[in-house]
Amino acid sequence: MQFILEYWAQWAFALMGGAILAAIPKIKALWQAVLALLHDRIYTECYHFLSLGHITPDGLRNLTYLYKTYHTMGGNGTGTELYNRAKALPIHD
Repeated sequence: MQFILEYWAQWAFALMGGAILAAIPKIKALWQAVLALLHDRIYTECYHFLSLGHITPDGLRNLTYLYKTYHTMGGNGTGTELYNRAKALPIHD
């Protein structure tokens, strides 16, 4: 009986391990897609406020929310530069 349980346990773990390994590329692709979408939103919002020459309190709050997640996920470079430029704008309602 012990042998049968060990056999099935090994089989089940092998099957789960294979499923996890097969899912890793998809998870990486989703991560990259979310990062790209965050970058696009930051880029769009920053250029909007930079063209206005000021930022609204709600716009800054939203931009900060997007940027914190973007940065936590590993986004840097142009997203950070644009965020810092938009954050430095005068705040107007």
